[in-house]
Amino acid sequence: MTRRLAAVLAITASLLLGGCGADYGVDQHGNTVKAEQLDGHWLVLNYWAEWCGPCRTEIPELNAAAKDWAADGIKVLGVNFDGLQGQELKQAAETLGIAFTVLAQDPAERYDLPRSEALPVTYIIDDKGKVREQLLGEQTREGLQARIKALKGA
Repeated sequence: MTRRLAAVLAITASLLLGGCGADYGVDQHGNTVKAEQLDGHWLVLNYWAEWCGPCRTEIPELNAAAKDWAADGIKVLGVNFDGLQGQELKQAAETLGIAFTVLAQDPAERYDLPRSEALPVTYIIDDKGKVREQLLGEQTREGLQARIKALKGA
């Protein structure tokens, strides 16, 4: 009986932990985004769409942030609100000049994010995978930097 219980517990634990450390799918270039690339880092997760004017305005800010924060281990990620995949996603990201990683698979379930009715929407996720803030509307690099600094100090 003890062996059977141990086996059941082992299987249950592996199923429960199976989602932890799972990769994030592919990016706009078809490259796998490995869990170890993002897990343990602060993340700025931005939802955008081609038809969203404020999204287009904030993308240069997010590009600058991604470049400036790389050495600090803060990752900027994008998700296409319309769920574009493959070549369509790559083309949309290129059209908007997105230089940061765009995830083809929406990580909303991983972080228990609600579906936003407004764009752009940006989430700040801490290095433990906890959503710390939801920001609606256009963001600036300086504004995001200030929020992250305040959250890290909190």
